[in-house]
Amino acid sequence: MLHKVDDILSKHALRRTAFRQELLKIFIESGSRALSHTDIEEALGDHDRITLYRTLKSFQDKGLIHEAVDGGKDTKYALCQNQCDVHHHIDHHPHFLCESCGVTYCMDEIKIPDFDLPRNYTLKGMHLALSGTCASCSKV
Repeated sequence: MLHKVDDILSKHALRRTAFRQELLKIFIESGSRALSHTDIEEALGDHDRITLYRTLKSFQDKGLIHEAVDGGKDTKYALCQNQCDVHHHIDHHPHFLCESCGVTYCMDEIKIPDFDLPRNYTLKGMHLALSGTCASCSKV
């Protein structure tokens, strides 16, 4: 996995530090699940919070992660798809918040439709937050 992590960091023009490698591994292991600061801090164990905030910001700026807006109170982040980069995030998908377990998922397979805005309106971003029960909780 370290080779994959290093390749991703290189692709996004980020230096390969031990902290960045560890943080990226956590995101890769989460799959389509979005992570809150608390989730990340628990997975990292002992760490410097300032380094964490700066690294999350640089990951976001470089198109490696995106903010997963789910309608909840906590900020969450998820790994971007391969097409994202420093110039453009391609994260036009909904985020699903499970009301049972509290996990937020990127719904990459569902695309947010384009909207025809009235004249003189410029769209800079959009978020679609879905909520309900995830597949894991539905089986219980």
